[in-house]
Amino acid sequence: MRQALVFGGSGQIGRALLARLQAAGWTALAPSRAPQPELPGVRWLRGGFEQTASPAAIDAIFSCGPLDGFARWYAQAPVAVPRVIAFGSTSVEAKRHSQDPHERDVAARLHAAESSLFATARVRGADATVLRPTLVYGAGRDATLTRIARLAHRYRAFVLPRGACGLRQPVHVDDLAEAAVRCLDAPASAGRAYATPGGEAVPYREMVARVLAALPSKPRLIELPSPAFALVLGAARLTGRAQGFGDAAVARLREDLVFDAAPAVRDFGYAPRAFRPQAGMFGF
Repeated sequence: MRQALVFGGSGQIGRALLARLQAAGWTALAPSRAPQPELPGVRWLRGGFEQTASPAAIDAIFSCGPLDGFARWYAQAPVAVPRVIAFGSTSVEAKRHSQDPHERDVAARLHAAESSLFATARVRGADATVLRPTLVYGAGRDATLTRIARLAHRYRAFVLPRGACGLRQPVHVDDLAEAAVRCLDAPASAGRAYATPGGEAVPYREMVARVLAALPSKPRLIELPSPAFALVLGAARLTGRAQGFGDAAVARLREDLVFDAAPAVRDFGYAPRAFRPQAGMFGF
């Protein structure tokens, strides 16, 4: 029976991945700083990166958490494992030229982490793959669509500026977990980073409308002219309801953020679903 070390196993992608590995006959060691419920085929290890030593008899390592933290751990840990699969983010490209210095820093850290991971893997003779998701949803734990759903449910409405029609590709956590497992036996994916978007490109406004339509409270979608939306957003920022939603994020609502899944389809049979949200995907 093959055994994996899974970082971020308690997160939204990690939990889905543990289930996929167990179904495929793997056992998993999963570090976590907090106590976790027992899962079939999983042995939880207490601690984060700093407390995780290099275990013996590991066939693969998966990282479903912060890529920069994992890349540092991997560079320092004397681990000999043939396969490494890590999740990054399409932000490495999408935010590289952002007007927001914080967003540019995020992109730079992701790029540095990817470079470090691949360099360490080459030195150790390991095959490494990085998967770059877009807007992740499905477990009710994401910071974008679930946040929209909860705000809309609470206030019975959600406000957007007119013209928020930039294309998005939301991707379900189960499709990402399946992609990671497929990479295990796909030699062509070694040494490469792949965009792993969802199976449908949806205008931002339509994406939000579908989320709201899936909720039991059926909140309204309100579109405002830019000056009026700026006033509403300013008030939301003052009350802490728009944390992390800066001017650069507002500008991107009108921009297409579309990534090519064809290399992932070709190399490991990536097959993401179309965006058909249901209330349970957002914790309702």
